[in-house]
Amino acid sequence: MTDEVDSVMGGVKMGVNVDIKRSDGRIHSAVVSGINVESKSVTVEWFEKGETKGKEIELEQILGLNQELAPSNYDTANVLPSKKYVPRPSLSVVNNKAVPGVGLPKRNPGRHTNVVTTNGLIKEQSVKNLKGSKPPQNNPTSFDSMPPPKQVPSLLPETANKPTRVAAVQGNNRRRSNVVKEVEKLQENRDKRRAQQAQTVEGHGHLKNKDTGNPNWEFLQMILEYKDELECTPLQDGDPMANNRITVCIRKRPMSQKEFKKKEVDVVTVPTKDNITIHEPKSKVDLTKYLENQQFRFDCAFDENASNELVYKYTARSLVQSIFEGGMATCFAYGQTGSGKTHTMGGEFHGKTQDCNNGIYAFATRDVYKLLKSSKYKNENLVVSCSYFEIYSGKVFDLLSGKTKLRVLEDGKQQVVVVGLTETEVESVEDVLKLITNGNNLRTSGQTSANAHSSRSHAVFQIVLRQNTRKKPLYGKFSLIDLAGNERGADTNSADRQTRIEGAEINKSLLALKECIRALGRKGAHLPFRASKLTQVLRDSFVGDKVRTCMIAMISPSLSSCEHTLNTLRYADRVKELGVKDPAKGGNNEGVMMDCDDDDGDILEDDDVGRALSHEDSGLAQLRSLNDGECSADWYTFQESVAQLQILEEEMVESHNDLLVSMEEWIQQDASLLAITNEVDYDQDAYAQQLDDMITEKQVALEALRIKAKSFRACLSEEEAQSRRRRN
Repeated sequence: MTDEVDSVMGGVKMGVNVDIKRSDGRIHSAVVSGINVESKSVTVEWFEKGETKGKEIELEQILGLNQELAPSNYDTANVLPSKKYVPRPSLSVVNNKAVPGVGLPKRNPGRHTNVVTTNGLIKEQSVKNLKGSKPPQNNPTSFDSMPPPKQVPSLLPETANKPTRVAAVQGNNRRRSNVVKEVEKLQENRDKRRAQQAQTVEGHGHLKNKDTGNPNWEFLQMILEYKDELECTPLQDGDPMANNRITVCIRKRPMSQKEFKKKEVDVVTVPTKDNITIHEPKSKVDLTKYLENQQFRFDCAFDENASNELVYKYTARSLVQSIFEGGMATCFAYGQTGSGKTHTMGGEFHGKTQDCNNGIYAFATRDVYKLLKSSKYKNENLVVSCSYFEIYSGKVFDLLSGKTKLRVLEDGKQQVVVVGLTETEVESVEDVLKLITNGNNLRTSGQTSANAHSSRSHAVFQIVLRQNTRKKPLYGKFSLIDLAGNERGADTNSADRQTRIEGAEINKSLLALKECIRALGRKGAHLPFRASKLTQVLRDSFVGDKVRTCMIAMISPSLSSCEHTLNTLRYADRVKELGVKDPAKGGNNEGVMMDCDDDDGDILEDDDVGRALSHEDSGLAQLRSLNDGECSADWYTFQESVAQLQILEEEMVESHNDLLVSMEEWIQQDASLLAITNEVDYDQDAYAQQLDDMITEKQVALEALRIKAKSFRACLSEEEAQSRRRRN
C-alpha cells in the first residue's frame, strides 16, 4: 500500500513543505496537512497576517511547482506551467561528484519567501549550488529567459535517484519545524473550542426544550440558578411582630393563569421575612443578556404563599387595638392595578366571585366587634359607624349616597370637615360588607396603559368609634384606603386632557401622602397635608401622638410588570428610608423604623400645623421643596396649571350653583312684581324702577358667571398648549 501511495504522491507527504500558487499569482511555501490519493489532491496550510489559512490543491499543480517531489514515473511533459511562473532550469553537470544531489531539479534562485520550511536546508543548498554553477558555454541564454524543458533528463540511473530522494524526504519528516508544531497546536485548540461550543449549544437546546416557546427562557434559567443558591426562610405564622409607629410591608401575589399561558417569567424572589429581590432583565451593548438583582428591605415581606389572614395579622391587626385606645389608624393598599390590592383588602377571588369574608375589611370589622364585646371595653358605651367615599381628580364623592359630590372645608379650629358625608351605624360584619359592596359598584374605573380596568380614584373606607351620647363625640377611627393604581401617575403625557388631569392628581396625592407618612417619623417635621385632597381629608390621621400607619405595597411578579414593580418598591422604600435612625446620632442603619410611640414632646399638634403654613406658601410649592430631586420644573409648572384649572372650575361651578339659587328668588320677586300690575291704580313708575333694578341684578350675576367661564376656557387652552409642548 505504501509503494502504491509513493507511486502516486511521490515525496508529497504530511508535514512536507511545498510551494503553492495562489489565485492572484503569488507563489509561497505551505505545509502539507492532508493527502487524498483517490482524488489526487493535497490539503495545505500556511501563516498569513497572523492567521492560519488552508486550501485544497490538485496534486498535478503541486508537482508542477515542486518537481523534486515528483514520483519516478511522473511525466513532466504534460505539466503546463503558469504563464506568470518562471520555471527552474536544469543544470548540465559534467562531474557528478562536484554537485551533490545531482539529478534533482533546482529551484528558481530569484524567488524569495519569508516562511520557514521543513526542508529549508535542502532548498538552501540547491540555491547555493545554483549560484555557484555557471551555465554551459554552448547555451548563452540566461536562466530567466530559458524556456521550460519538456522533459527533465536524469544524469543518474533511476536506482541512484530514488535512494537520494527517499533519504531527503525522511530527513524532512524528522526535522519538523516550529511552524508545523504551531499549526498542530492551533488545530488542537480549535478542536477543543469547537467541542465546548457544541456542548454549550447542546445544553442551551436542552434548557430551551424544557419550556418550548418561551422567549425569555435564558432569563428564566438565570433566575432559577440564582434561587438554587439561596436558603429561603419566608415569614411564618408565629414569627415576632414589629410594633412600629410606621409599618411598611410588601406582598407578592402569585402568578395568574393568564400569565402562565403567556409564558411569563417570575422576576420576584422573597428570600427572607423582611427582604425582597427583583431580577431585572438587562442586555449589554453586544446583546448579551444578564440580570441586575436589586435588593429591598422592609418590615415584612410576604411571598406568594401568604394568606390574607397572615397579612392582616402582621399589618392591620395591631391598628384595630389602637383605635380602642383613642387613636387614629390608617392602612394603605398601594400598587399597580392588578397587583392584588382588592384581593387583599376586599377578600379572595374564586373565579369571578369574591369572598368578602377573608379580606382585611372583614378581619378588621370582626376584631372591632370582638373588642367591643370584651370585658375591657364593654362599659365604654361605644357605637360603630362607617363611611365610604372616593377622591377623584381632587373631588370627593360619597359612595353611600349615590355618589354625591362633597365639599372639604376647614373650620375655625383648622379642623377638616367633609360636608355632607354619610356615616351609617352598623351592627354586624355583614352590614359592613354590604356597604362596601354597594360602594364598590359606584367607584370610578377606566382603562390605562397597564390595565383595562384601572382604579381611577382613591377609595377611603372608615370604621368610626363614637361614644353613645347625645353629641356622639369621636373616640377612634380606622381608615382603610385602596389607592389608585400607581401606573396612573405616569399618564400625565397622554393626549387626553381628562387622563392627564387624573394622572397629575394621583401623582401629586401620592407624593403628598409619602411626605405626610415621613413626617410621622421625624420630630418637628412639617405636615404638608394641604398639598392634596387625599392628605387633607386624612389630616387627623397624621396629627397627634396616638396615630399609627401601615402601608401594604402590592407587587406583580411577572417580567412584563417589572418596571411598575420597581416603581412601587422604590416608593415604599422612600417612605421607610427617611424613618431610619441616623447612624451619626447613635442610631443604627439596618433599616429599622423609628418607633415614636414613647416620644411625647415634638410630635406635631393641631396648633403646630396652623402656624407652619403661611398664607403665602402653597402646598404644591412646599411639596416640590420636599421632593427637590424628584420634581422637575416642568412637573411643577404642569401641576400649577392643573391646580389653577381645578380652582377656576370650583369657582365657576359654585357661581353657577349660586345663580340657580338666586334665580329661584328672582322668580318669586318677578311673580310679586307682576301681581302689582293686576291692581287698577298701581304705581307704574315704581313698577318700572323695580323691574329695572331686578334686570340689572340679573345682568351683573350672569356677567360674573360669564367671566369665570371665559377664564376657565382660557386656562384649558393654556393647559393643552403646555401638554403639547411637553410631549414634543
